[in-house]
Amino acid sequence: MNKSFPKLKKITLTNAKKRANKAFSLYVRTRDAQNCPMEGELYCITCEKPYPAFGVGCAQAGHFLPGRHPSVLFDERNTHGQCWNCNLNLKGNWVKYYAKMIYLYGQKTIDELIELDKKDVHYKVEDYLKIEK
Repeated sequence: MNKSFPKLKKITLTNAKKRANKAFSLYVRTRDAQNCPMEGELYCITCEKPYPAFGVGCAQAGHFLPGRHPSVLFDERNTHGQCWNCNLNLKGNWVKYYAKMIYLYGQKTIDELIELDKKDVHYKVEDYLKIEK
């Protein structure tokens, strides 16, 4: 008896990373939108202006430590809702981001993130799929 089963598509590392990034960005923007009185919006971590949390032209998940190193890429403390202008045009608007990080977490957490950023981390497909969930 030969039953025909659909072939399962193998998930590549690149696709798994994209899925994890998309889910993490959605999580960060949802988390940060909870602190904004206007439904569906969030305040940019650096310029503090309200932006849509979802949809076209929405805020992004901006990282405090740049470079997208895997060791801090999915760290919630390192990532916050940020407008396109601050995140891309102003390259993270780092001076204001740093001041906000000191206020939110303190220097000890910043130092921890900097040390964590130095670690060499290699994710596998399974790791990215866990992050996605």
